[in-house]
Amino acid sequence: MNESNKQTHLQEIEDRGYTIIENAFDQAHGDELCEALLEIEKSDGIVPAENLFEGHRTVRIYNLLARHPIFQKVPINKNVLPLVEGVLDEGCLISSLSSIAIASGETPQPIHADDQVIALARPHKAVVCNSMWALTDFTEENGATRLVPGSHKLDQFPEYGPDVFYDSIPAEMKRGSVLVWNGSLWHGGGANTTDERRIGLAMNFCAGFIRQQENQQLGIPLDLAKTFSPRLQDLCGFGVYHSLIGHIDKSSPAERLLGRKPGFSSIWDKS
Repeated sequence: MNESNKQTHLQEIEDRGYTIIENAFDQAHGDELCEALLEIEKSDGIVPAENLFEGHRTVRIYNLLARHPIFQKVPINKNVLPLVEGVLDEGCLISSLSSIAIASGETPQPIHADDQVIALARPHKAVVCNSMWALTDFTEENGATRLVPGSHKLDQFPEYGPDVFYDSIPAEMKRGSVLVWNGSLWHGGGANTTDERRIGLAMNFCAGFIRQQENQQLGIPLDLAKTFSPRLQDLCGFGVYHSLIGHIDKSSPAERLLGRKPGFSSIWDKS
């Protein structure tokens, strides 16, 4: 991406909250990604979560960097990362990398903002910048992401719920395109009224300052952290903020790594 195109895309994100990069990745790479996702889905027996946010006919696969080496190419894509760095800065971090396959018959996801659980007065400087990779064509009929242009500048979050509706537009784009948006933008997955899956990768980033000064999770031996009280474990970062930020495959790090008694429920499972 040349500097002129980069600035045009960044201005679109500033003005309306999002931009679409066409031909951001080639068809061969898209084929490899789809093959890897199907392999993981079958081998791990992944099925829809069946809740309001994640969907009842949508297959989501989390923690993709740990699942297959092909996904290592995604965060550093030369056509996408410069835009993310332009919205945040070069110290940005990967927040999550997951897939979203919307099957036939799925209903619309409630409109929401990706930074909705972060306790900052709106509008504010971008602390989240996310992207959606079109591994299939995205059309209004098959569930293209729905957007509320300019909503990243509003001083409120959308009301969340199954019976709440906002005027929105579909982010229709061809396979190989990538949608990039400010994390404050109101949006949601669309309904799929076709017979085909709509497959995308959610490559999400956050500002680099959203982390501890000292890396407690890596700096403290796990055997030692297991002896800490639950509250101290949470303060060190083994808990999950607002049942969302800091999870590992929708589980608590304290349960996964420290042997804490199971009981964690994600914010999505509560919807």
